[in-house]
Amino acid sequence: MRQVTVTEHLLLHQTKTPDASGKFTALFYDLILAAKTISKTMNKAGLLDILGATGEINVQGEQVQKLDAYANRVLIHRMERTGVLCAIASEENADFIRIPEQYNHGEYILIFDPLDGSSNVDVNVNVGTIFSILRRKSPKSNDVTLQDILQSGVEQVAAGYFLYGPSTMLVYSTGDGVHGFTLDPSVGEFLLSHPDLRIPEQGKVYSVNEGYYSYWDAATREAIEYFKGEQNPLGKPYSARYIGSLVADFHRGLLNGGIYMYPADCRNPGKPKGKLRYLCEASPLAYLAEQAGGAATDGMTRILELQPEELHERVPLFIGSKNDVEAVTEIYKKNHNAAQ
Repeated sequence: MRQVTVTEHLLLHQTKTPDASGKFTALFYDLILAAKTISKTMNKAGLLDILGATGEINVQGEQVQKLDAYANRVLIHRMERTGVLCAIASEENADFIRIPEQYNHGEYILIFDPLDGSSNVDVNVNVGTIFSILRRKSPKSNDVTLQDILQSGVEQVAAGYFLYGPSTMLVYSTGDGVHGFTLDPSVGEFLLSHPDLRIPEQGKVYSVNEGYYSYWDAATREAIEYFKGEQNPLGKPYSARYIGSLVADFHRGLLNGGIYMYPADCRNPGKPKGKLRYLCEASPLAYLAEQAGGAATDGMTRILELQPEELHERVPLFIGSKNDVEAVTEIYKKNHNAAQ
């Protein structure tokens, strides 16, 4: 059977859009090229001097890993030159990046986490690149501003991730379902391997770092106990699985169902909303989850309906199988109402 490449898949989608110009496909082509470069280097990580930390601290207050910095450079260098972007925003950069004047400009905005889970690279755990694509709102004749980037998740044009592991995968959606492609290194192409992915409505697995249990509020603890107890649709405890790499934990849930949770905690009073970034992590993954029949919430509100006010805004995240996410939302709303 002849296999479909990601380029063919994108072109097929383009034919279904009457006003398609090919610019979006060109954007994806360069994004894929950057991911192939990162993947090739990742496969040699133990042989090159690119493991460990750089000694620098990023805008998130976290140590910058050498591979973080490398992946960020590759993506910015490649995507500045694609000719269809007006701005780039990265988890690793404090401010968004306007496309330099010497390159062609377009109407799209690319937001990404260059290497999610990079602290796990040293122990050879799956990591990934998460991306979100937006269309600017202001006229092309104006300078792009932060307000062009601060869009709610429902306004995304596309979202996805590259997963670097035993095989390299691309999972993406343009609003017409979720599709997975696996990189065939013998031909250098991403081939369609997981068409029309759907998250099971009812999961059997929960994923959360329970080491932070003492920092959680009553609603969060009750939600965790729901999955560990017997008063749930399974009538028994869910299985616990936690990799500690968001993109890898989400990918498992996308294929097999279940719920991933990163709630807010009281460890840092200055960051009461949790650790995960809205624009480059929660929003794109929520877009994929909903396109695959799942759901995503911050506990009270649908993730895609939230309106970010800062470039690096953080948000609690509960994402995965629809029934499991709805159960968490009910618990949070019950606790909220009781506190009124």
